[in-house]
Amino acid sequence: MTATPISAREAAGLIASGEAVLVDIREADERARSHIPGSAHVPASRLGAAALGVAPGSTVIFHCQSGSRTAQNAGALAAAAPGCRVLLVEGGLPALRAAGMPVAEDKRAPMPIMRQVQITAGSLVLLGAVLGALVDPRFHALSAFVGAGLVFAGIMGLCPMANFLALMPWNRRTA
Repeated sequence: MTATPISAREAAGLIASGEAVLVDIREADERARSHIPGSAHVPASRLGAAALGVAPGSTVIFHCQSGSRTAQNAGALAAAAPGCRVLLVEGGLPALRAAGMPVAEDKRAPMPIMRQVQITAGSLVLLGAVLGALVDPRFHALSAFVGAGLVFAGIMGLCPMANFLALMPWNRRTA
């Protein structure tokens, strides 16, 4: 099984003509903020456990935010749609929008958790560096602690900061 890259314009044409099914592989918190109405949703993190429910011989088009997750998961995406023609949108959601696909947006939905992690971790590292330089060198330990947490998250595939941020009141809407 293989997955073939396709331009957003070609994908939009196949979807508009009813020749293909569009599947969003972004996580639920990302999809809550913006998505293509009518697209199926199977997060990449749950590909193995999810059934697409697409008939063999169908054309399935997968998309993510930028196109990199679909490219990274090409083998798993092809395996998730056995007997189907599997296509991957190059450029992701922004490219589909530029190709004329409608995008439903909810600006009130929380920012995706991983963006919140990046902002929080980056802010804490910067704060530790600035306080370490201007106030007391012991504040550099804050930057080291956050860095160690990021290494742990990368190695273990668990992110305590993301779990903590998910509990914040502004993120409870997506639950």
